[in-house]
Amino acid sequence: MFFDPLCPWAWMTSRWLLQVEQVRPVDITWSVMSLSVLNENREGLPDSYKAMLSRGWAPVRLVIAAAREHGDEVKKALYDAIGHRFHLEQRGQDEASQREVLQEALAEVGLPADLIRFADNVPGDDIDQLLRASHQRAIDLVGDDVGTPVVAVEGTAFFGPVVTPAPKGEAAGKLWDGCLLVAATPGFYEIKRTRSVGPDFS
Repeated sequence: MFFDPLCPWAWMTSRWLLQVEQVRPVDITWSVMSLSVLNENREGLPDSYKAMLSRGWAPVRLVIAAAREHGDEVKKALYDAIGHRFHLEQRGQDEASQREVLQEALAEVGLPADLIRFADNVPGDDIDQLLRASHQRAIDLVGDDVGTPVVAVEGTAFFGPVVTPAPKGEAAGKLWDGCLLVAATPGFYEIKRTRSVGPDFS
């Protein structure tokens, strides 16, 4: 799964995938993509969305840096810690409180506090290069007219699913089966309907 910690819909998909892992022979690997990278050259975005994208660089940089310094296995734990605060506690809605959330998340998962320096653009460091490369891996799988999350499995990749609340138990498994079925169908591209509710984190 490719995720941006800032995206509530990616969070919903990640919680669904954790349920899928319990009922299907699936082992999840976690990779970063970035709404800030995806939208950095797009015009006409609302000011509120631009503000969110401006805050979006720090969390993805931090996850990329943590993985570089301490191995890929830290990605999920750090994502869980950040996502819980962002989405369940509704914290980190401005730069100052976001910094606090990221520092708390590092502490929760036992990572060095000084990793927080990578939340900023560090001249001469390759974090942004690594971030862009990870993001590009997702885009290469599905194209650039989608967002996060992206799920890839055995040569098939798709955006989403955008679902709320996250299905649990066998319902999660059935949605997984259906997603694989349609995504693996040659020539299949899209199913969509207008969202009428926001994410339900229950």
